[in-house]
Amino acid sequence: MEKKVRSKDELLNNKDSILEEYNATHRKAKKPALLTKKEKKVLGIGKDEGRAILKYARISSRKVKIVLDLIKDKGIDEAYGIVKYTPKAASEMLLKLLKSAEANAANNNGLNRDVLYVAEAYATQGPTMKRIMPRAQGRANRIRKRTSHVTLVLKERDQIL
Repeated sequence: MEKKVRSKDELLNNKDSILEEYNATHRKAKKPALLTKKEKKVLGIGKDEGRAILKYARISSRKVKIVLDLIKDKGIDEAYGIVKYTPKAASEMLLKLLKSAEANAANNNGLNRDVLYVAEAYATQGPTMKRIMPRAQGRANRIRKRTSHVTLVLKERDQIL
């Protein structure tokens, strides 16, 4: 069951049907059809957003989610203010991620910076590094150094609120 690689001409000719299939909700998985990076680029999917992903961040996803919940659905300037003045360990890395997502939206996709807002923000659990802490009488405790993958998506707001 190998997927057929489609040429750019094929993709452009069948653009309407491919986009219809991609946007349709599926009965079992409720996920869109999988498209390759090349297919998404040719069809223009993802050109309405600025996305930044931080992988293997050495902080628990639980700690990052606290700050992410504060900036969801906020305008870009308000999100910068919240992240800058929130005294949490995740704030510093989220500030860099927010700047990166803004730059991707403005430079790569030509979006207007003034109407950007945080459309999606989520943190998932990454791999956990396991370490040993020696204890009394020859025992040992396990230390879990958790990591996380953080994703920020900025989109243009339809109307200024």
